[in-house]
Formats: sequence, C-alpha cells, structure tokens
Amino acid sequence: MRLKRIGGLTAYESRSNHLRDAFMQFDDVIRGRRSIRGYKPDPVPRALIEEIITLAMRAPSSMNTQPWNFYVITGEPLDRIRAGNTERNLAGVPQSREFRIGAGGGFEGKHRDRQVGVAKQLFGAMGIARDDKAGRQDWVLRGFRQFDAPVCIIVTFDKELEGMDDAPFDCGAVATALVNAAWSRGLGAVINSQGIMQSPVVREHAGIADDQVIMKSIALGWPDDSFPANAVVSERKPVEEATVFVGFDS
Repeated sequence: MRLKRIGGLTAYESRSNHLRDAFMQFDDVIRGRRSIRGYKPDPVPRALIEEIITLAMRAPSSMNTQPWNFYVITGEPLDRIRAGNTERNLAGVPQSREFRIGAGGGFEGKHRDRQVGVAKQLFGAMGIARDDKAGRQDWVLRGFRQFDAPVCIIVTFDKELEGMDDAPFDCGAVATALVNAAWSRGLGAVINSQGIMQSPVVREHAGIADDQVIMKSIALGWPDDSFPANAVVSERKPVEEATVFVGFDS
C-alpha cells in the first residue's frame, strides 16, 4: 500500500508529528501546573469556565455514571461564603465537611511528613517563620476565604451514591481534569477543602440542592505572578516508590 503524501510527508509521518506535538503540549500542562494560592482580582468570563468544565467532563467515571455536578460562584454570593466560613471557623464552630476525613481526623506517618513538607515550602516562600503566629493565622484565613480567588467551583455528587467509593473517586478524576484544563487556558486553580469547612454556609449561599453531597471546592482565577507561594512546586515521590511492576523484564 502506498501512503499518500501531505506537504512532503506521508499521512503516517504527518500524524506521528501531530501526536508528538500533542504529547509535548500535554506534558507541558501536567508538568507545569501548580496549585495557585494568590490571584488577580480580574473576573473570569463565564464562557471560558464553561469551556473548561466541558473539557473536564471528558474525564472517565465508573460505568460512565458521571456522578459530578458543579456550582460556580463569584461576586457577592462568594463574598458571603467567605465571610460566613471565616466567622464560624474563628468562633470555634466545628467543621462540617461532608466527605469522610478518617477516624483520626488527620494524617500520620509519611503522609503527615508530606503535608508538613509542602507547608514548609509555602511558608518559606512567603517568609512566614515557625514562631510567626500572626503570619500563620493569616495563611489559614486565606484558605477559609478560598484564597481570595474571583471564582469558586464547588464539586458535588448525587446523594443517592453516598457511601460508594466510586463517586468520590470519579469526582477526583473530574477535578484533576478541571485544574489541568484551566492551566492550559492560562488560569490557575487549587483544589481545597478549607473553603467548604462550614457546609451550611456554602449550601445557603451557593443554593446547593439537598440531593447533592459537597465533595471539594476549587479556587479559580488568573494567577498573580507576584505572589511568592505561586512559584512553589510541590515534591513528588519517585515512581519506584509508588509502583510495583509484575511480569516485566527487569
């Protein structure tokens, strides 16, 4: 069979070059994306957010169940959530996140070590010393305020699936796709749970339906390149630590 030439290249060669370029672009997004915690106040167009969510929803889900839903909040409703979340947390109201956080309520061992590790990176970038209680408190409050991002996306799933591990897993897949799609469009994001610690506040001001479980929130906006923490690249454990290959030649 003779391959048709396109611009001096065979169709196979042209497709291979196109795929190589696509792989490079994909790698640039995956390797370049960072969690953004400082934003410009500029609004994000609704059409751009719709485009990003459309891409994100191509994420795989168990049996194509697509359990996810999104509440996209900006402006005054988001300000009310920030205020209520902050006020209740400062007043000592217990957190009411709707996903399971484990019996101990926190991380231990190597997982705690990684949590502390990225905190040290962030505090170091921001110049927050270990004994700087005011600086650390201000950092915590930023989280309660969704890092002052102009947009917050609340990821929920259908309550009838509550108790099944597939639904939260699928929400993780769509959230990952969403932040990567945002990065590819020049936007920054950070997946977080600080902004949804007070579930009643979020439900009231975002109008979240009773048949939805709040899974995570995603702060979204244009990155502020002058914000030091935005330059932090969190560390990853090596492939050999995370992976077991079976049946392969060594």
